[in-house]
Amino acid sequence: MNQPARPNRYDFNGRSAVVTGGARGLGLRIAERLAESGCRVHIFDLNADDTAPLPGEFHSVDITSAAAVNDSISALADRPTLLVNNAGITRDRTLMKMQDNEWQSVIDTNLTGAFNMIRAMAPSMTIAGHGRIVNIASINGIRGKFGQANYTAAKAGLIGLTKTAARELGRKGVTVNVIAPGMVLTEMTTLLPPEILERARSETALGELATADDIADAALFLLSDPTAAITGSVLKVDAGQYL
Repeated sequence: MNQPARPNRYDFNGRSAVVTGGARGLGLRIAERLAESGCRVHIFDLNADDTAPLPGEFHSVDITSAAAVNDSISALADRPTLLVNNAGITRDRTLMKMQDNEWQSVIDTNLTGAFNMIRAMAPSMTIAGHGRIVNIASINGIRGKFGQANYTAAKAGLIGLTKTAARELGRKGVTVNVIAPGMVLTEMTTLLPPEILERARSETALGELATADDIADAALFLLSDPTAAITGSVLKVDAGQYL
C-alpha cells in the first residue's frame, strides 16, 4: 500500500524508545515514525525479516518471559523513557471450542508481555522523572467480539492495567495511555476476503478504515511532551467503527 508520506510533527531527538512487536505491521510503522522524528529506537520482537532494514536496533526478546525482558532491558546501553507495547497475537475460536493453549498464549503475549515490559522499564522512567507508555489495545477489548474471547479479554485487561499504571506512576512524571484501533488497513488486512473488509468498513462513521499511519500519529502524539496532562486515557482510532 503506497500512501503519501506524512510530515513529522514531533521532535524526539535525544530520546530513546522501545517498541514491542516492532519488526512488522503497526509496530514497524510506529518505529519508523519515531526514527524519522529523531528518536533512537529499540525493536523488541521474536524475529525480523533479514531482507528489510529496520528503523532501529533489533533485539530478539520473548516478552512473555519476565527474565528475558529484564535481561534485555538491563543490557541496553541507554535507558529509554518511551515505551510502546504493540506486540500481540490472535488465536481466534469460539469459547466452547477454544483450546487451553490458544487462550493462554494470547493472554501471555498481549497482556502479560505488556506487564513485563512496564514493570521492567518503570524504574528508570521514575528515576528520570519522565516517561511515556502507550499500550496498543483494540476496540474489541471494549465491545467484545465473536470468536475472540482470549483476545478481547487480554485487550480489556490491558486497558485496566493501563489505568492502574497511570495511577501508580503519575506522580513520578510517567503517563500511561491506550490506543484502541478498529480494523486497520494494512498489507495483511488487504488480503482478507472482501466481504470482511466491507463489513468492517460499513461499521465506520467515516466510510473508510484507519491506516497504520493513523495509529502511528496517535502513538507519537501520546509519546510527546505536550501530552503531559493526558494519562489513563483510551484513545479510539477506528474511523468511528466503535460507534
